[in-house]
Parts: sequence; C-alpha cells; structure tokens
Amino acid sequence: MQAARFLTADLAELPTTARQLAAIIAESPHSVVAFEGEMGAGKTTLVRALCTELGVTDDVSSPTFGLVHEYRDGQGRPVYHFDFYRVETEDEAQRLGTAEYFDSGYLCLVEWPGRVAALLPADCLRVELLVTGPESRQLSITNQ
Repeated sequence: MQAARFLTADLAELPTTARQLAAIIAESPHSVVAFEGEMGAGKTTLVRALCTELGVTDDVSSPTFGLVHEYRDGQGRPVYHFDFYRVETEDEAQRLGTAEYFDSGYLCLVEWPGRVAALLPADCLRVELLVTGPESRQLSITNQ
C-alpha cells in the first residue's frame, strides 16, 4: 500500500474519512492499526467513527483505564480497541497479553502506540492525525 493522505475540514467530514479508512483496512493484510497524534487530535473520535463504519453498535469510548475494550463488528468479529496512554512500561502492556491480541488476526485499533512500540508487529498500518485547525485534521496512513 502506498501512503494515503486525507484532509478533513471539520467533524462533519469524519464519517467519509472513516469510510475511506475502513476501505484501506479491508484491502490491507494488516490487522493492527496504530493511531498517532497529540492529545486532543481526535484519535478516539476517529476510532469511534471507524467502528460505526464497521458495524459496531456498542458505545465506543477510550479504554484509558481498562487499556482495552472489545467490540463486535457487523459480522460478529472482535474489534479490539487499545489506549496505552497510561501504560508506564512495555512490560505492563505485555502482561495484559497484547501479543495474543495483536497475533489474533482480528482488528486491533491502538491509540498511543509509541508507548508500546517494541510490542507492535512489524506489519501494521500507521494513522497519523495532525491538527491543522480547530476542527480540521490531516490524516496520513502508511505501512509501518
């Protein structure tokens, strides 16, 4: 996959961006998607829109304190949503069993992947959110 770049002028465009991202994920052999961006860039908001696009009917929220939430997509497959912001060490994340999640073949959506960089598989998608205005974002999607 070549790098893809999307610009969203405001939150109203998020469903379209999520649809495009879902298509890239569906065409990709990667099951781990790493979402990078500063605090408030919209990682969880994008994950929520992506999950809606995938048919998740659960309330999608940041798993900051639980570190991982499990949802089901429209076909009943697991979707794992991680937030490693509060992880102190990679060992802490490893004890959670992240390797088993990442190796499961099911979709793993990872916020704050830099905190567990050594645990991420070599073959994952990276989605970088860059704040360009009060509601505008630039998304860059690349293979890691």
